[in-house]
Amino acid sequence: MENITPFIRPRPTFPKRAVITGGMPYGNKELHFAHFGGYMVHADTFARFLRDRIGEDNVIFVSGTDCFGSPAMESFRKLKAEGKINFETIEEFVAHNHEIQKQTYLDYEIEHNFFGASGVGAAKPVHEEMSKFFIERLYQNKSISLISSLQFFDNKYQTLLNGRQVIGKCPIDGCTSEKGYADECDCGHQYWPVELIDPVSTLSGERPTLVNISNWYFNLQDYSEPLKEWVNDLSKDKSTRPFMTKEITEFLKKPEIYVKRDLLTAIDKIKAELPEFEDITQNPKNPSVTLQFKSLVERERACKVLGEHQIRFRAGKTLVPFRLTGDISWGVPCPTLDNVSGQTFYVWPESLWAPISFTKAYLLSKGKPEGEWKKFWASRDSEVYQFIGEDNLYFYGPAQQAIWMRMNNRTDFDAQEGELQPTHIIPSKHVLYLNVKASSSGSFKPPMAKDLLDLYTAEELRMHFLGMNLGNNNVSFMPKPLNPNANQDEADVVLKEGSLLTNVYNRILRTLFYTIQNNFNGVVPVAQISSEVKEICKKAILDYESFMAQKKFHQVINCVDVFVRNISKFWANNIKSADNNEKLSTLIANTIEQVRIANVLLHPIAPKGTNNVAAYLGLNDNWHNWDYIFDDFYTFFENPNNHKLKVLKEREDFFVKHPRELAEIAKRNEEN
Repeated sequence: MENITPFIRPRPTFPKRAVITGGMPYGNKELHFAHFGGYMVHADTFARFLRDRIGEDNVIFVSGTDCFGSPAMESFRKLKAEGKINFETIEEFVAHNHEIQKQTYLDYEIEHNFFGASGVGAAKPVHEEMSKFFIERLYQNKSISLISSLQFFDNKYQTLLNGRQVIGKCPIDGCTSEKGYADECDCGHQYWPVELIDPVSTLSGERPTLVNISNWYFNLQDYSEPLKEWVNDLSKDKSTRPFMTKEITEFLKKPEIYVKRDLLTAIDKIKAELPEFEDITQNPKNPSVTLQFKSLVERERACKVLGEHQIRFRAGKTLVPFRLTGDISWGVPCPTLDNVSGQTFYVWPESLWAPISFTKAYLLSKGKPEGEWKKFWASRDSEVYQFIGEDNLYFYGPAQQAIWMRMNNRTDFDAQEGELQPTHIIPSKHVLYLNVKASSSGSFKPPMAKDLLDLYTAEELRMHFLGMNLGNNNVSFMPKPLNPNANQDEADVVLKEGSLLTNVYNRILRTLFYTIQNNFNGVVPVAQISSEVKEICKKAILDYESFMAQKKFHQVINCVDVFVRNISKFWANNIKSADNNEKLSTLIANTIEQVRIANVLLHPIAPKGTNNVAAYLGLNDNWHNWDYIFDDFYTFFENPNNHKLKVLKEREDFFVKHPRELAEIAKRNEEN
């Protein structure tokens, strides 16, 4: 059979090896819809694409349960006190949630190579060793400092409070978070405890006091200049999402404080107590003024003075020392450094290198040597793609990239072979629920991921969430059965993208295969594939590949949608003139070729249904391997000259509708 030369325009390049990570859900709860629709389905789709594109042995897709930290501790304490759980230990509680999370992802056809848990199972000892490796290397490279900082203390219960046992208002200017915890809000903004507005202890309901506690901090504030260069390079990459560089750049400004203009008189009275600052307010009509300080230390002195004089202020985004250790019992043990012992890791830093731990644990489970993980995380031949929610940009952006740089003992991001490479961050904007930002810890709760499978199939939901343009905009999830304001006469918007599979593609496949059964006794006729069809397929392949390389998943869905619908038009435009076996054979062959390409392009998106199609067609195992993407479909038959298909039953579907949907269709048919 004739092959086609694919190189009609420059094609994107892909690495020899790749790691794909998806943001880690906390171990205190089951998954809600955004854990799947906000980022994990995108990570899974890209991982599946890369397996097809560069070989499955060269791709590792990892994620896992974020076991440690105050969210798990506080949830366990509250649920235990309310008698809602019977677990004796927090480890049992987290392990239970981990298994539920793991199964839910499987139900959504998410195919991790390894979905681990930082605090239980095979990954736990690997993660403890990796954490030790990180902090000791950072210590050796003089990148961390022991800082005495203020921590909240409940006088009534005579105990230090963990991060989630304190709640107040986020001090970061412009933040709309409902939950400001001890040193970060639920939007991911970090600040000093002294900056939290109106703190309250969740144990006693009283205002806690602040006591000095010493912990290890990564000196993140020292690396603004190399981080600016890193962001500048990112902005030149067309695949970088514009909002990402904009948001990260905000953290690279000099330290600022925002004060209401009517408080300037009060500030003038205490100016002698304040460190030197500059009023950089640009708009004289602005109700607040911007005071900029030369260093973070000077800004913190100013915060303390303003707090003592009860002058309200908001802090601007800037780089602050990144806390590495804490004092809570439920955490990864930290090794003794400078005679400081008995500490555990703060949850955020250890969760940044947890994907490395998961990669290593996976490779060890496959019998690979101890250092094999470096081929994926510390090689110029490999890339790491990290899919996250927008709220976590600070951690995976400035914090992680600077930590990686200092692990290499470098002051720039030009990592060499054998050094930790900068990672590719793919953040998603917020996926809203009924036009509201829902939160498990807020008043408006999101639907749980497993409950949505009572309403839709996994592939319908995969198509819908991938079709959202979360790379650029916040988008609302509006499931008709859960929307009290839905117009019952209108279609369910969640089914829009999936109908391409359950309606259009199913009809094409049935029509094509019934025609082969009825006219050729189920044997695929041999005929020449036209140059026109080859060009159509080639364009779709190259468009799709380009969109995948840029992680523009809504464009991927649109590309496939147009291609599949055009197959239907191709058949309709040619079937009437196919009035003999030779013409019909040519039409069938050219249609199967387009179906085969559609199936390859849909494989990362709808794996179950496309595997059904491939099995019916009797394609060999290479059918979705991009090394053969430009070969015609006969290549994938054992005997192209006498290839017989399975018998297709009447109304058999390769992509199924949900039973709920089928019941509604049956009811409407009865009424009509």
